[in-house]
Amino acid sequence: MTHATYADLWLPVSKTRAMVYNVTLVLAGTVLLTLSAKISFMLPFSPVPVTLQTLAVLLIGALLGSRRGSLTVLAYLAEGAAGLPVFAKGSAGMAYLAGPTGGYLAGFAVAAFVTGYLAEKGWDRTFGKTVLAMLLGSGIILGFGVSWLSAFVGIRQAVLAGLVPFIAGDVVKTIAAGILLPSGWKILDRIRSSVL
Repeated sequence: MTHATYADLWLPVSKTRAMVYNVTLVLAGTVLLTLSAKISFMLPFSPVPVTLQTLAVLLIGALLGSRRGSLTVLAYLAEGAAGLPVFAKGSAGMAYLAGPTGGYLAGFAVAAFVTGYLAEKGWDRTFGKTVLAMLLGSGIILGFGVSWLSAFVGIRQAVLAGLVPFIAGDVVKTIAAGILLPSGWKILDRIRSSVL
C-alpha cells in the first residue's frame, strides 16, 4: 500500500504546476543539503567532515519520497561536480567527488531513495518504523562511505576514522527524525479533523 509523503499533500493537480512544484522542491532540497554541509567540523584523525548532511538526506528522502528525494541528491551532486561550492568547507568539483569522501556522497542518493520508498510505505508514521528507516538510510551512507574510504586508507583505518566517530551522532539524528516525522503526521491529522 502506498502512502502520501509530506510533499504529496500539496502536489498541484495541473501537470504544469506539478512540474514547477517538483522542480522547486528539488532545488530547495539542494539548498538544504548545501546549508547542512556548511555546518561542519573536522576531526583531527579523520578525512571525513562531521556535518548535518546525513540528517538532511534522510529527511529529504522521507519528506519528498523516493524519486524526488534521490533526484534532489543527484541534482546536488551535479551542482558540486559542475564547480559550485556546495560540499563541506566550500569544496567542489570532480576531484572532490573522487576523493576520500566520495562514497558518502554516492550513498546519499541511495539512502534518500530508500528512506523515501519506506516513507511511501508508511514507515514515517510511527516512531519505531521511522527509526528503522533512518537507521537503514544511515547504514547505507556509512557502508558506501567506509567502502570507498578504505581504498584510500585501508579497511581498518576506514572503520576507525569513517564509521566509529559517526555512530553516536547518527543515533541522535535518527531519534530526532523518529520524533519529528510521526509528530508532524499527528499534527496534520488533528488539523484535518478540526477542519472537517
